[in-house]
Order: sequence, then C-alpha cells, then structure tokens
Amino acid sequence: MSEFRLAFPACVIAGKHRLTAEDISLLRKHTFPEGIRTSDDVVAMLALNNSCPEKCPEWNCFFVEQLADFIVNYTYPQGSLDEINVAWLMRMVSTDGVVNSALELELVLHAMEISANVPDELRAFALDQLRLALTEGIGGYKLSRTVDRKGITRQDIDYVTRVLRGTSDAGVIHAQPLTWSVLMQIAEETLPAGNHPRWADILSTLHLVEYAGPPRRSRWLRIVDDTFGSETAVA
Repeated sequence: MSEFRLAFPACVIAGKHRLTAEDISLLRKHTFPEGIRTSDDVVAMLALNNSCPEKCPEWNCFFVEQLADFIVNYTYPQGSLDEINVAWLMRMVSTDGVVNSALELELVLHAMEISANVPDELRAFALDQLRLALTEGIGGYKLSRTVDRKGITRQDIDYVTRVLRGTSDAGVIHAQPLTWSVLMQIAEETLPAGNHPRWADILSTLHLVEYAGPPRRSRWLRIVDDTFGSETAVA
C-alpha cells in the first residue's frame, strides 16, 4: 500500500499551528477546486483537521459543509444516507463509538440535516453521545456541553430535538428501536428532579415504531466516479 502524502499547498498548511481564512482560500483554489470528490480528498481534510491545533471559525464551516456534502450528495445513494455510508461516517468520526471532537459531531448532525433519509443507526449514535457525556464524561458532545451536570439541561434538550428532527408528526415522536433504546437509557441514567421540564415532555410523546426495514445491501460506499477506496482512516 502506498503512503498517502498531502500535495501542495495542503502539505505546507498541515505544518502550521493555526489554520486561517487565507489557508482555506488556498485550499479551495488549489487543493479542492471542485470540492471534496475523492477518498484522497477526505483523507486530506482529516489530516489537516488533526494536524493543526488551532483553527479559525471559517475552517469549522468548511470542514463540516464540504464533508457532509460529499457523504450525503456525492456518495450513493445521492441525496440521502443509508446503512453503508452511515457506518463509514461513524467509523470516520469516532473511536469505540465515542465521537472524537465537537467539530466531528457537528459534521454528523449537519449530514443528518441535509439528508432526505436518516437511518435509525445514526440517530441512535448521535443520541448516544449525550448518554456518554452524562454517564462517562467523554466524547465530542461532552466537550461542547456548557453545563457539566448529570441532569438534562436546556442545551441537551436542544441537542435531542435537533437529532430527532423529522421524526415528529401531530405531536408524536416516532422513534425507531435503536433510537428508542438510547433515549430509554438516558432516562434511566438521570433523575427527573434534575432534568429540564421539556425532557419529560419529549418522553411522553415518544412512540416506538417497530417494522421490518429494507434488506441490507452488501455494496461498499461508492461515489460517482467509483474511485472511493475501502480505507480512509487517518492515523
């Protein structure tokens, strides 16, 4: 297997302590002139994100929007998420089920927002980041949580609402089995007296949806030009 190397100017930018707006302009012009389109582009973005300790706000937007667009709109099924690209996304942003950073969690959330379909696995994965923050004090959501306490806060309510967006109809939240299971685990780990009042409202409107989903496909993640390889992890 050949060793991956960043091309100019990405290789120079990767050696900097801080990513600036000017760096992003160079990346847009020279490294990703058509956006993120290949597995090498994904690896380059991850390498840049991991190599520079400080990043300007423009990088956060660039990282989230470009990678979410690639995952949802450029890989198959275009415009949506399925179990294949969801599994790939979760592996890319997490270690042992724990999202590595707040920025990578934002990538997950934005991909959910722009997708026509969000599999149960991804909603449950996103909600589990709240459980991990509450019970183990780890993960990307923990890093962004402004109030560090065991109970459900207003910020947590906003997060849960964002994850469950699109599942509500006529005041009822239709939760598929994995999503339901994580919400129940969170409820068991918190005391009602210590939770935001809206948490009880969310639980009271939950409806478990149990149905046989479509048969899982065995395809690997594919993009339009069929060049996407099976390894995109960055050490």
